Amino acid sequence: MAKKIGLGRGLDALIQEKKVTAPVVNVPAPDGSGITKIATGKIKPNPMQPRRTFRVEALKELTASIKEHGILQPLLVRKKGKQFEVIAGERRLRAATAANLPEVPVILLDIGDQEALEIALIENLQRDDLNLMEEAEGYQELAEKFGLTQEKIAKRVGKARATVANMLRLLDLPGSIKKMLEGGQLSAGHGKVLLAVEIDLEKEFLAARCIRENLSVRALEKVVEKLKHPVKKPRAQKSDLPLDYIRHLSDKLHQHFGTAVHVNSTKTLANGKKVKGSIEIDYYNNEDLTRVLEILGIDSDDL
Repeated sequence: MAKKIGLGRGLDALIQEKKVTAPVVNVPAPDGSGITKIATGKIKPNPMQPRRTFRVEALKELTASIKEHGILQPLLVRKKGKQFEVIAGERRLRAATAANLPEVPVILLDIGDQEALEIALIENLQRDDLNLMEEAEGYQELAEKFGLTQEKIAKRVGKARATVANMLRLLDLPGSIKKMLEGGQLSAGHGKVLLAVEIDLEKEFLAARCIRENLSVRALEKVVEKLKHPVKKPRAQKSDLPLDYIRHLSDKLHQHFGTAVHVNSTKTLANGKKVKGSIEIDYYNNEDLTRVLEILGIDSDDL
C-alpha cells in the first residue's frame, strides 16, 4: 500500500478546525478556502515565521526541483489587506520566486495570528526544519504574545510538556552558547546540563570544551558534577615526630609486647591546630589480649 503523504496529523487537526476544503487545483473556493493559485509577487513572508535560517544549498536544490516539477504541495496563506501572507511554506515561496514562477498553488485560511504561528511551528517541527533556538523562540512567542501555558503549547504542537519547558529554559543561556545550539554544535541535552552551572563564564568555557573535545552529554554531566562537588584536598599537615623515630619506637614496642604496634604521631595543621596521635596494639585471641594486659599491668580478672 502506498504511503499517504499529507500535512501531518498536527497540521490536519488545526486546518480541520477551520473546516477548510480542498477543491480541484485552479478552482477558487467562493468562501476564500481551498486550493487556488495566486501571483507569487502578491505573497509576502510572515513576520512571525519561527524559521530564520534557510540553507542556501537546500534552497538551490528546491529551486531546481520546482523548475522541473513545479510545486507539489500548496502553500498555506491568509489574506492581509490587498496582499497575502505565508502561514506555512516560506521556503517554497522563496524557491518559486528564484525559479521565476508567476504564480503558486495555495490554500487560503481565515485565521488569526495565534493559529498562524501554531501552524508555522507545527509544519517546521514535522519537517525538522527548525534549529533549537528557533523552536524555543516560537514557544516563547506563543507564551508571551498569546498567554498560552506550557501545557497548552505542548498540546497544540504535539510535544510533551517537559520538552517545551526544557526548550524554553535554553533561552536563559548566554548568547554565545545559544549560537552554538542554533548552529547544531551543541544538543539540547548539552544546553540543559549547562543550565546547572551558575556562572555564565563557566558555562561558556564548558560549551567551548564540549565542542573542542567532542564531549557527550553524559561526559559533560560528569564534568559539571565535579564542579559542583569538588574533591576536597587533604589539609596540609606536619608530623610532630620524625619518621625514623616513629619506626624505631614501633620496633621497640613490638619487642616489648611481642606483637605489632602501630604508632601514629600527633600532627600540626597549616593553621596551627593539632591532630591527635594514637598507639594501636594488635592481638589475635582472648589469651593474647590477657597477655598484653598483663604486660600493661592490668589484671583481666578485675575488668
